Amino acid sequence: MADVTEIEALKASMRGARNAADHLSDIAVKVEAVDPHTEVSDPDLDQLQRLTLANAIAAQALRGLVETMLKRRGKLAAETAAESGHAGVDE
Repeated sequence: MADVTEIEALKASMRGARNAADHLSDIAVKVEAVDPHTEVSDPDLDQLQRLTLANAIAAQALRGLVETMLKRRGKLAAETAAESGHAGVDE
């Protein structure tokens, strides 16, 4: 079996993230239709839990691969140093 190239891994990771997001958007229609004075049904809540976890894992995998690619190119360290003190957290 041939080694997976970085680009093939990136494409697969991107497909995974998009697929997870697509599945999450499928239930978004149900969530938008819920009366604000009621509760989300147990099956829908279970599905949301499963899909949001899958979405988070897929997004994190894609992010990790992109960061690995940036580190290999020496770009992540430069960007991180330039952003020191601006980690996206409000004080």
